[in-house]
Amino acid sequence: MWEYTDTVRDHFLNPRNAGTMDDADAVGEVGSLACGDALKLFLKIDDAGVITDAKFQTFGCASAIASSSVLTEMLKGKTLAEAKKISNKDIAKALGGLPKEKMHCSVMGQEALDAALKNFAGEAAVAHEPEGELVCKCFGVTDVQIRRAIRENGLTTLEEVTDFTKAGGGCGDCHERIGQILAEELSGAAAAPKAPGDGAPKPLTNLERMRLVTKVIDEEIRPALKNDGGDLELVDIDGRQVIVSLRGACVGCPASKLTLADFVEKRLRETVDPEITVKEAR
Repeated sequence: MWEYTDTVRDHFLNPRNAGTMDDADAVGEVGSLACGDALKLFLKIDDAGVITDAKFQTFGCASAIASSSVLTEMLKGKTLAEAKKISNKDIAKALGGLPKEKMHCSVMGQEALDAALKNFAGEAAVAHEPEGELVCKCFGVTDVQIRRAIRENGLTTLEEVTDFTKAGGGCGDCHERIGQILAEELSGAAAAPKAPGDGAPKPLTNLERMRLVTKVIDEEIRPALKNDGGDLELVDIDGRQVIVSLRGACVGCPASKLTLADFVEKRLRETVDPEITVKEAR
């Protein structure tokens, strides 16, 4: 179990400013349900450039909700210039600290704030299509996000990169690439050129599809759900229909339908077959 401060517990159990804002002047959205954490930040900004109100919607763990809540409190009354200076370290500090394994929640708050400020400035939204090379497929983390976390927080180890970005916290296939990025950043070298992919994918046989579904569920989806106390069991695979049973904290969770549709089914469509459907066993 994580050791949370009283401030984290207070903001998790009594979140401030949760909800939407129909007349928001700026909206920043980061993360995704596929990553296990997502944050949408709404800002109301007056003519003098002062943030007069802030609200949030968060899907994630206690640290994600607490980080979002305290961020909205920090933003009220600040000018845009002052808001732009808020870092993930400031968010964590306002909560009295976060477990190192949960520092990525403060990073998500900073990224949502950056996205909202860019939205207010009229810059193109990039929330759903993060730029850069996708390094960690389990949590959808790019090299751009990893390099930024390394530079801004002085990270030197793979474990620290995982704590701050979640990259490498799933199947582990990306550990070697994260190590390369760490080496490049710590040595100041430019990023290594990527090898272009080529060749169209071959259609999967039924056996290949079943094996790949099982692999993605065991190595990516279940570890992501377990991070927040949930889990699922693969019950059956009938053609392109995958039948699962929810376990742990997912049972009875108000967001369970969203989890199945926007996380489990979406991830299987991305990694296995775009026509896959996921159904909960009854």
